[in-house]
Amino acid sequence: MTAFHSIHTHGLVRAAACAPRLRVADPAHNVGETIDMARRAADAGASIVLFPELGLSAYAIDDRLQQSALLEAVEAAVARLLEATRDIAPVVFVGAPVRAGGRLYNAALAIHRGRLLAAFPKSYLPNYREFYEKRHFATGAGTVPPMLRLAGQEAPFGTDILLRAEDMPDLVMHAEICEDVWAPVPPSVAAALAGATVLLNLSASNVTVGKSDYRHALCRVHSARCVAAYLYSAAGQGESTTDLAWDGQAMIYENGNLLAEAERFAATPPLILADLDLEHLQQERLRQTSFGDAADFHPPRRPFREVAFTLAPDREADLGLQRNVPRFPFVPSDDARLSELCYEAYNIQSHGLRQRLEATGIKRIVIGVSGGLDSTQALLVAAHAFDALGLPRSDILAYTLPAFATTDRTKSNAWALMRALGVSAAEIDMTPAAMQMLRDIGHPYAEGKPVHDIAFENVQAGARTSLLFRLANHHNAIVLGTGDLSELALGWATYGVGDHMSHYNVNGSVPKTLIQHLIRWVAETGLFGVAAKPVLLDILATEISPELVPGTGGDQPAQRTEDFVGPYALQDFNLYYTTRFGFRPSKIAFLAWHAWRDAEAGAWPSNTPPGKRVAYDLPTIAKWLRVFVRRFFATSQFKRSALPNGPKVSSGGSLSPRGDWRAPSDASAAAWLAELDQIPAIGR
Repeated sequence: MTAFHSIHTHGLVRAAACAPRLRVADPAHNVGETIDMARRAADAGASIVLFPELGLSAYAIDDRLQQSALLEAVEAAVARLLEATRDIAPVVFVGAPVRAGGRLYNAALAIHRGRLLAAFPKSYLPNYREFYEKRHFATGAGTVPPMLRLAGQEAPFGTDILLRAEDMPDLVMHAEICEDVWAPVPPSVAAALAGATVLLNLSASNVTVGKSDYRHALCRVHSARCVAAYLYSAAGQGESTTDLAWDGQAMIYENGNLLAEAERFAATPPLILADLDLEHLQQERLRQTSFGDAADFHPPRRPFREVAFTLAPDREADLGLQRNVPRFPFVPSDDARLSELCYEAYNIQSHGLRQRLEATGIKRIVIGVSGGLDSTQALLVAAHAFDALGLPRSDILAYTLPAFATTDRTKSNAWALMRALGVSAAEIDMTPAAMQMLRDIGHPYAEGKPVHDIAFENVQAGARTSLLFRLANHHNAIVLGTGDLSELALGWATYGVGDHMSHYNVNGSVPKTLIQHLIRWVAETGLFGVAAKPVLLDILATEISPELVPGTGGDQPAQRTEDFVGPYALQDFNLYYTTRFGFRPSKIAFLAWHAWRDAEAGAWPSNTPPGKRVAYDLPTIAKWLRVFVRRFFATSQFKRSALPNGPKVSSGGSLSPRGDWRAPSDASAAAWLAELDQIPAIGR
């Protein structure tokens, strides 16, 4: 199944943006440079190659644009380019001045395998500051000839054209030119609403101080608003510097995210590559109903004409992946962004709890503190909220509730944390209550038999939850929940008790991988003082365990959660791409393999301990993905259908039945499990 390793199998296509070294008003030279870079892009697996505005003639040539000799040389260059592209795969977009209907237009030419597919004239011609394009060109926004004859071929001409790949239905392209995206209503808006997923901008755009940031802002926001990929390439080396300078800025955005960017003022002409996820774009448009509404509310002035072509990518070729896939989609690897995210997450959680307390008029909370990650995070949030409300932390009633399997390490950490935060702390041994219930139900453990089944485990969880609720009643408080998003996704919670139920749960939409970084951020920033840091770091270093089955004593638990449900790093990855994008399991495995196969490649969040910087091979990824699919789709939805309130924290979503994820509890997982068979070496 070598097709598994091909980007095209998973709805991705490779795009390139180039800025070749030009000579002013020398089409013969310029087309040679264009052909060379197009071949290099093709050799790198690109299916789309973008060049700058007027790249065959050069942009800054002023009145030479209207010289017959120049225009004839451009036509000869186009003919040469058509011939040279017959044996390369990508669609090539180049800029050229073209004559049509007795007028001169600034156009983008789309060429594929020797065929002129279409030509897009520039709509908005700048005629201010240093630009005087109306001196030379006619606007493409008005009435233009429907067809263009150029270099012995005829092709559709206008801004009302979509290029559709017949063998890759999600690839629909439209081109515009420089100033078009600076206008209030770029031509590509109508194209995107008509179905274009890849928008291309052939630009010249001289450089001035600060202009690069503005270009980024335009492309980032426009790609997000259009839910599209946006490719941009600006003129660079060789353009006339009589009055202006050029930086060769090239960038590729997708739905607001920067995928690739060229070095500006580069010594060698830049060529950048990125793999566009067309399936992602279509999935986003399906979800974003306002996008479809906008298409209905703003129909084009005239129907778009579609030009079909066959891309014919090699679906067996392993081209690698020219795309950054973060190992931790919920956790940025950039220090500044991670710090900002942690700050925002804490304040979202804290604000949610503050609002609930103010709305109810209740000024106390009850929380069970186990010495594990989730209860630690919830307790930190509670302390933050009480500080913001001006309430004493002593009104946070924290209890550690040891039972049969509690280790010395977790209990001591629970006590150390409660003391460091200055909350009201107490310990209630749950062993007698659990033993009484085991005797009442006739469980073998009550007779001294070492039977540690699900009833044995859940008796402890139920006893703890019942006690916390009665304590809340007794103290006029609410029970603060601790269960996190990852556990809810995997059904790793006891229904109605334990981590599942509370009066309010601040962690309900926070994945385990993010909780670890939130706690580490608190420790490193000293948010709760120096006394809290060592215990927080020790909690982070403690094995994740429900501590419901007795071990041999000491600090090591008998149960390791990740032995049952898989590494949370992988399962959070699976969760994100399942709920946020709706991807097929095989595609999730493909992305996970590229993200996790090499521990030395790519960026890690800087505070990730060395021992956690691991790699996973494809069989391991597939094994735990199968566990995720079974647990998420087949066995645990009923638990998610009954969840306490809690704030949505991450853009990855939540599983609240009132929010991002609504699903029947008795649906089949057969389609997802069958699709897993597309993964080679699945290790079933």
